[in-house]
Amino acid sequence: MRALLAFAVIAASLFITLTTSPRLGLDLRGGTQIVLQTHDSPYAKADRGATDRTVEVLRKRIDALGVSETGLTRSGDNRVIVELPGVQDSGEALGVIRRTAQLSFHSVADTGGRAMLDEKGRPLNVGPAALSGKDVGKAQAGFDPQNLRGWFVTVGFRHDAAWQRLTAKAACAAPGDPVRRIAILLDDKVISSPQVDPSVQCGTGIPGGSTQITGEFGEKEAKNLAALVQGGALPVPVDVVEQRTVGPTLGAEAIDASARAAVIGVVLTALFVIWVYRLVGVIAAVGLAAYALISYAALAAMGATLTLPGLAGFVLAIGMAVDANVLVFERAREEQAAMPRRGVRVALVRGFHNAWSAIADSNMTTLLAAGLLFFLSSGPVRGFGITLSIGVLASFVSALLVTRVLAEWATGRRAVMARPSLTGLAGAGRVRRWIERRDPDLMRRRRLWLSVSGVAVALAVTGIVVRGLNLGVEFTGGRLVEYSTSRSVDADTARRAVSGAGFPHAVVQASGRDDVSVRTGNLTDDQEHRIREALQRHGGVVTKQRDERVGPSLGNELREKAVIALGAALGGQLVYLAVRFRWTFGAGAVLAMLHDVVIVTGLFAWSGRPVDGVFLAALLTIIGYSVNDSVVVFDRIRELWRADPKEPLARSANRAALQTVPRTVNTGMGALFILAALALLGGDSLTDFAVALLAGILVGTWSSVFTATPTALVLEGRTSAIAARRQAHAVRR
Repeated sequence: MRALLAFAVIAASLFITLTTSPRLGLDLRGGTQIVLQTHDSPYAKADRGATDRTVEVLRKRIDALGVSETGLTRSGDNRVIVELPGVQDSGEALGVIRRTAQLSFHSVADTGGRAMLDEKGRPLNVGPAALSGKDVGKAQAGFDPQNLRGWFVTVGFRHDAAWQRLTAKAACAAPGDPVRRIAILLDDKVISSPQVDPSVQCGTGIPGGSTQITGEFGEKEAKNLAALVQGGALPVPVDVVEQRTVGPTLGAEAIDASARAAVIGVVLTALFVIWVYRLVGVIAAVGLAAYALISYAALAAMGATLTLPGLAGFVLAIGMAVDANVLVFERAREEQAAMPRRGVRVALVRGFHNAWSAIADSNMTTLLAAGLLFFLSSGPVRGFGITLSIGVLASFVSALLVTRVLAEWATGRRAVMARPSLTGLAGAGRVRRWIERRDPDLMRRRRLWLSVSGVAVALAVTGIVVRGLNLGVEFTGGRLVEYSTSRSVDADTARRAVSGAGFPHAVVQASGRDDVSVRTGNLTDDQEHRIREALQRHGGVVTKQRDERVGPSLGNELREKAVIALGAALGGQLVYLAVRFRWTFGAGAVLAMLHDVVIVTGLFAWSGRPVDGVFLAALLTIIGYSVNDSVVVFDRIRELWRADPKEPLARSANRAALQTVPRTVNTGMGALFILAALALLGGDSLTDFAVALLAGILVGTWSSVFTATPTALVLEGRTSAIAARRQAHAVRR
C-alpha cells in the first residue's frame, strides 16, 4: 500500500510539474506592485463592499491600459493589491489608478450654474449634469490618420435617448454660441467642450448614442482618459500606502542565483548524507529529489505566487527535509547496535516507529511558525510562509512514504542482508563512537552553560541598545531606491553625491557589485531623478533596479505585526510544548527560542545589516528550527524517563542530549550546505537571509542542549522543591 501510494504521489507530482508552471512574483519577473487603501468620502463609506467595487473599477481601467497578466486582489476590508508585470515606470499607471474619475456631461447656459473654464481656458457656465459616468457603456482611444484631430476618445452611451436629448437642446443655439457646446467634466474639471455640429437640427439631437472627446491629446493622454472613462468612477477615494518596482534583470538574477544555490546545496547535502549513511543515504538522496518534485508540484497546483523569500524558503526546506531521514537512520543505528541479530531491516522499521513522535512534533512546531508567518505578515513574506508550509508537508511525505518504501525494500534484499555494513546502519557512526568513549556529563555544569547563554544575550541586547536596528523601509516608511552603476562607486563617494543633490540625511549604502541603495523619507520622482543624475557623475550609466515606497502608517502597522508575529510564535510554541510534554519543558524551549532570536537580532545590530521583512521571515524560521532541536531532545528525555522513572531527571536529560547529538550534527550539516550556497551565490537579497539562518542554526544547536535542557532541569528542580515544601508543611499541620 505504501509503495502504491508513493508511486501515485510521484506520478501526480510529475504530471503537474510537466503541465503547470508556477506563478512568479513581481520580485522575480519584474514589474510594479501597488498597495492602495480606500477611505471614506462624504458620499460613501469605505467598507468591504466599496473595496470590492473599487477592485472591479480598477480592473477595467488597467485592462484598458493594455497591461497583461495583471493581479488585483482585496486585502482585508480596505486594501487593494495591484500587480503590474513588466511596468517599470509606474507614474502613468498610478495616475490612472488613483484618480476618482467622476465623469459628467453638462449643457452650457448663458446664466446660472458654475463658472468653469473649458480646455482652452474659455469661461463656461455649466448647468446640472445631464449624464454621468454610469451612463457610459464603453470608451476607446483612436487616432485620426489624416491628423485633423489627432488622438481622441470615442465614448458610447448605454441609453441613446439621454445623449440625444442633451444634444437636441444644445443644437437650438446659433453656431459659434457657447451654449451650443457640451461640457465634459472629469473630477469637476472641463476636459473637452465640443460644439454640436451645425448640421444638427434644433430639437433633433445626435442619434446613435456616442460622441468623441477631443482636446489636443497625445497617445498616452488619450489611452489614459479612455481607461478612466471605461473603468468608471471609484466608489471611494484611494491612497497609495506601498509601492514596489523591481527591474526584470534583477528578478532574473535572483532566479539564476537561487537555482545555482539550490543545485549546489542539494548536491553537497546528498553527498554528505551518502557519505554518512551509505546505501540508505543514497535512498535518502532519492527521497530529497522526490521532496523537491512534490513541493514544486504542490506550489504549481495551488497557483501559489513564488516570491524571492518564498524561493529561499523552498531552498531552505530542502535542507530541513534531511532532518526526518536523519532521525530515522540514527534511531535505526541504535536498534541495530542493541539487537544486531534481528537484522538491519527490522532495525530500520523500528527506527521509523521510534522516530515518529519526534518527527511529528518537530513538523507541527514548524507548521505553527509558518502559519503565524502567513496570517500575521503581508507581502512577499507571506509567500515564504506558504512555501515553508508546503515544504514541511512535502518532506513529511517524502521521508515517511517514499524513503521508507525504498529503504525497506533495499534492506530486505538477501545481498544487502548478508552485508549489513553496506547499509550504513550497522555501525554506530563517528560522532556516536566519540561520545561513547568520553561519556561527558553535560548537565552537571548546567548553571555554567546558562551563564554563557546569559552573557551572549547581554552582548546582543547591548548591540541593539547601543547600535540600534537598521530598520528597512517597510518598517519605517519612506522610499528605498537601488541602482546599478557601470563603474564602481564606494559608499563615501555615493554618500557625498546624494548629499550634494540635497539629501544629506539619506541613508546611502554601496556594495562591491557596483550597487548603490538610497533610503530616505518622502521622495518625489523629480527628487529621485536628481539623485540619479548625481550618481551618474561618479558611476557612469546608472540603472534603477528596485524602487520601494511605504507610507508611514503602513510601516507602523508592519512593525506592530512583526512584534505580534514573534510574540504569537513564542506563545503558540509554549502552549503546544506544554500540552505535548510538561510546562517546564515548554518554558525551556521558549526561553531557548527567545535566546536565539535576541542573539541573531543583536548580531544584525552590531553588523549594521538591514532588518526588514526577509529578516522577519528568517527569525520565524529560526524559531521553528530551534524548537525542532529542543523537541528532539525533549522527546528522548520523555522516552528515557518513562523507561526508568527512578533515574534522576538530570541523568536522563544528559543521556538524551548525548544520544541526539549525532542527529543534531548531521541535520545541521545538511542545512549548512544549503545556507552556505545561498550566502555565497544567492545575491544581495538572499545573503542577509542566509546569514541570519546560518547564525540561527549555530546558536540554535547550542541552545537546544545548553539552554533549553538546563532551563527545564532548573525549573523542574524548583517545582519539585516547592512541591516538597508544601507537602512537608501539610504533614506538619
